[in-house]
Amino acid sequence: MPRPILTAAVALAVCGSHASAQASPYIPLDDPRLPALEHLIALGDIEDPSPMVRPFRRIDAVRALAKVDSAGTGRDTAMVRELLDAFADPGDKARWKVEPRAGGQAYSDARRDMVHPAGPDGIQPYGELGLTGVFGNVGLVSRPALETRLPDDPDWPGRKDLDVTGRMVEAYLTAQFKWVSAFYGQMDQHWGPQGVYGVPLSAFGYGRPTLQLEVGNKQLKLVAQASQLRDENDTLSQVVKRYFFAHRLSSQLTRRLNVALWETTVLSGVDRSFDARFRNPVTLLLLANQYGLGDDGNVLVGFDLQWRFLKRTTLALQVAIDDIQYNDRGGPDTPPDRYAFTVSAFGPLYRRVAWRALYTQASSLAFRTSDPFEVFTDAGIGIGRNFADDDQLSFFATAPVTRHWLVTPELTLSRQGEGSLDDPFPTGNARGNTPTLFIGTVEKTWRAAVGITGAQGPIHLSASAGYHHVTNAGNQSGKSEDRFVGKIGVTLGFSTAGVLHD
Repeated sequence: MPRPILTAAVALAVCGSHASAQASPYIPLDDPRLPALEHLIALGDIEDPSPMVRPFRRIDAVRALAKVDSAGTGRDTAMVRELLDAFADPGDKARWKVEPRAGGQAYSDARRDMVHPAGPDGIQPYGELGLTGVFGNVGLVSRPALETRLPDDPDWPGRKDLDVTGRMVEAYLTAQFKWVSAFYGQMDQHWGPQGVYGVPLSAFGYGRPTLQLEVGNKQLKLVAQASQLRDENDTLSQVVKRYFFAHRLSSQLTRRLNVALWETTVLSGVDRSFDARFRNPVTLLLLANQYGLGDDGNVLVGFDLQWRFLKRTTLALQVAIDDIQYNDRGGPDTPPDRYAFTVSAFGPLYRRVAWRALYTQASSLAFRTSDPFEVFTDAGIGIGRNFADDDQLSFFATAPVTRHWLVTPELTLSRQGEGSLDDPFPTGNARGNTPTLFIGTVEKTWRAAVGITGAQGPIHLSASAGYHHVTNAGNQSGKSEDRFVGKIGVTLGFSTAGVLHD
């Protein structure tokens, strides 16, 4: 763990009694009530508590919900009040909560990504225990789970030879104050427009311990985080240490416009440690890299924009540049440009129905570099995107059914070339001959699906059922497939809570 940031986090926790704020847990990305919040944001009923960044805190969601509830301007007041009841925290400064849940999972493919299904089908039990403690400005969350689906998932980085497998869905400590907050632990994160995996960070893979520092508020916020990636071995069987760093500076320029600049990097080397230049939360990774001190490392820089350009219609844009060739463009050994972007828009469709449309693309060599240990992956799985050399066009609608359930129809066209994050970076003349997009035969997937999510009483439900028509399946010319792709997860649970007195 980077010692300067750890020291700052400890100092924040020690000084907690002198701050006025109170810690609030984050709403996890797998909470079946989160899609309802996203639906209200898409409708324009509530303001986005954290544009282009997930998760956000329960208190931030409650403030946004309470604002529209008190004004009486929302299109779905029943859902607003249901979510207020679900996420409102008691005002006690020292409290605890225990929430056990048990149920099952059924799936046609064990991978969680529905657009790129993989792995066997199955029906498996599931159980978890949510533990939360809030002590003034400090919060602790632990959610261990028994999930026997994991060995079937090709993206699971853990052991696959066990009959009973578990993981930590969440495990973090957070210290929160008016202008500064610190976080250490693991939870799923997402940076980018909703509806598709973010380029710099996403929940495609499984969480890893991360140390994060935030300074500022929604008007101007700096986020810096660092994490250690899985060690790998080189051709000499030497252990290669790998690290991931990310910075993001965002600003709410107007009530309708939020912009952000971000950068991420992967560093690697035999016996390498956290480099002081990169773990500095206010440094520019690009200038600590080849454009500054001449160090190695793979740097990805990006720009985010979220703009409500009509009364209730919002545009979201994310652009990432891995490497733009400006010398000897078109040369025989010059690789193509490496980039990724997403363009998204959302708004109300009809009364309580919302829509969301997006187009995203990642170039053929995006997220890769000539050093195989500096690819944007952890244990072979993408830190942000897990697929390059592809594009995707999607349309979603969201419609509430009573105040508890949300139905989401989806239409998607996905095109996938033969480029893969696992492939070696081309050398020599092969670099210049690599197309910017779509290597070899292109697989096309037409997807029509419908999902349902929500919670009522002790029941939590998340389900999706889709039909895929695939041409050039597996990047084999002329091969077609038609198949059902579905999953369902349902749990029953209860919670008990209490207050700690002085």
